[in-house]
Amino acid sequence: MQDFKANDQFRTLESKKVLVTGGAGFIGSNLCEALLGLGAEVICLDNFATGHKHNIEPFFENQNFTFIEGDIRNLETCNAACEGVDFVLHQAALGSVPRSINDPITSNEVNVSGFLNMLVAARDNGVKRFIYAASSSTYGDSEKLPKVEHEIGKPLSPYAITKYVNELYADIFHKSYGLDTIGLRYFNVFGRRQDPNGAYAAVIPLFVKKFMNHESPVINGNGNYSRDFTYIDNVIQMNLLALVTENKEAVNQVYNTAVGDRTNLLELTTLLKQYMTEYDVSIGEVEIKHGPNRAGDIPHSLASIQKAKEKLNYQPKFKINAGLKEAVVWYWRNLK
Repeated sequence: MQDFKANDQFRTLESKKVLVTGGAGFIGSNLCEALLGLGAEVICLDNFATGHKHNIEPFFENQNFTFIEGDIRNLETCNAACEGVDFVLHQAALGSVPRSINDPITSNEVNVSGFLNMLVAARDNGVKRFIYAASSSTYGDSEKLPKVEHEIGKPLSPYAITKYVNELYADIFHKSYGLDTIGLRYFNVFGRRQDPNGAYAAVIPLFVKKFMNHESPVINGNGNYSRDFTYIDNVIQMNLLALVTENKEAVNQVYNTAVGDRTNLLELTTLLKQYMTEYDVSIGEVEIKHGPNRAGDIPHSLASIQKAKEKLNYQPKFKINAGLKEAVVWYWRNLK
């Protein structure tokens, strides 16, 4: 894990009270860990719909950590969680394009109604800044590469619609109520604690688990679809920068949270095999299978991170190779 204490700017978070919604999830638990390491007081709100208690159990002994089990669809819960809070890192959501296609109503209830509840609670409790997880799915059918923040297409899934609505609501809450917000459009985040189980598991942990079991992972399509795979420590850095920036022009903006490089699925499986054969040479012989393309999938995704570099001084430390190596080590230790 990257040493965030080395950045003097982040030390300003010491003793600050930060609410992390979805804090028992993959990204949320990593944010909780980083904030606790910086001396912040962390409140974690989660209902374990997609998060896991084991992700946050190591924090229970830390006197700066408070856990609230609750649902963002309940406004009273959101208000209680926001009481006395300086900053909110809103990660709680129902992710996954396929999930939203199968069940658009629940995705909307959590991602839109729940998001609105959190904005209202943040406003009413005097939260200084509201940082939220936006999504690269907002770019929709736009074919332009790299993706730049001010040019988007039409959404290709209910999930994408919900995440775009988040951006619209955040903008209105700043203009109408003066709530400062920053949206971070995540691009295919991966790394430690990402769940390999369940029907909506992300591609990297899913493929890692398959390879460990000597089972053939299935690539949707011919494998040429490409993504800007972004290691978790880069995402933590972006969230921390969004919290501490004193650049007034950087606030009330949306930023791509990515590496600025892309890898197709065939290249991804080759790299995973390469790193995993260091632990089990027979993984190199596992066959790759192909299935149909998934509905709502964007063919190619590549972010411009120029805006984040200029306004937030974002400097991603992990390219795909370095991130995958660290992720494979973590999975091998924790899944075996």
